Formats: sequence, structure tokens, C-alpha cells
Amino acid sequence: MKIAIIGATGTIGQRLVQEGLRRKYEITAATRDSSKIDKNTERLQGISLNVLDPISVEAVVSGHDVVINAYGPQFGNEGELTEAASAIVEGMKRAGVQRLLVVGGAGSLEVEPGVRLMDTPDFPAEIRPLAQAHVDAYEIYSQSDLDWTYISPASWIEPGKRTGNFRIGTNRLITDDDGASRISVEDYAAALFDEVADPLFTRTRFTVAY
Repeated sequence: MKIAIIGATGTIGQRLVQEGLRRKYEITAATRDSSKIDKNTERLQGISLNVLDPISVEAVVSGHDVVINAYGPQFGNEGELTEAASAIVEGMKRAGVQRLLVVGGAGSLEVEPGVRLMDTPDFPAEIRPLAQAHVDAYEIYSQSDLDWTYISPASWIEPGKRTGNFRIGTNRLITDDDGASRISVEDYAAALFDEVADPLFTRTRFTVAY
């Protein structure tokens, strides 16, 4: 399987590249500056991409079986998340590539029926614009004709160990016995590639946490 990963040099993108190579896929790592891609394996190709330009997206994803979008905007440019979503949808349609997996946000997950995490009093105000941008981008994907899957992490995701042990949910934030919601980036990548290998959530969202 040939997989294009958009945003391949970010914290999550790097682990997705590693997980894809671990599973023996052919990986195209797409980012603003392809010189940052470590191309020490024959199954990894680095390529430059303007994620806000559908023509650039078309050129990069053409000929791939799956596209993974791990793009994350810089602080203050949260609106680029929706611009990128529109460009990716249009670029994939132009290229005739149907399957898309999206690294999403946790803010829109429910903590109780009808109450989203991003609407709770303790949700950090500085992260609200990004959470809303993720919500808006989700709408763009869900209204497209692509075979999309949106993967929300736990509320706390950071680099750690790949254990292979985690829980999968749908629209509800997963917490442990202490009320914490956590996942390592490595296990998040493993859960995402499990979905690549065995699609269970086509045209819907799932979440992963310990």
C-alpha cells in the first residue's frame, strides 16, 4: 500500500511515518520543506507540499492508496486548518484518490451527552480557536464524497512509548479511573494504522486513549 502523509515533520506526523515504515508500507512524507525528511530508507520519499493549494495536493497524492492528514497550523493561524481541509478534499478529488484519514482534535468529543470538552469551564481559552477550527474542518470532511475517517486523540497526547494497548471509542472522551484522558503519540499512530489496515470507521470518527 502506498500512503501519503501530509504534515510529516510534526510531532504526530513523524510518528506516523515511523509507524507506516514499521508496517512495511511505501510512505510519501509531504511537508512544507522536504529537506527536513530523513530519507534513509528506500520505502520513504520526501516531497514538498503547499497544503493550502489543491493543485499542489493533487500532485502529491496522485497514485496513492491512502492519504493521512496530520497538518497542524502554527499558533495564531488556526484558520489555515479549514483552508487545508478544503484544499485536501479538492486535491484528492482531482487526483482520484478516495481514502483519507485525518488527525483530528479532542475538543469536540463529548464529556457527557450534549456537552463537548471544548465547552467545559476548564478548557484552556487559548486552545479554543484551534478546537473550533478542528470542528469546522470536520464539517468539511464529513460533507465531502471521500472515504474519510477522523481520529480524535485523548485530551492529552504527547510523545512516549508504543505499547499497543489502548481503548477505542466514538464520540465520547475516554478517561481512566482517575478521570485522566491520555495517549502517547506512538500509540495514537498505531491505532490510526490499525484503521488503515482494517477499516472499521469509514465516513465517521473514532477516538483512542488509555
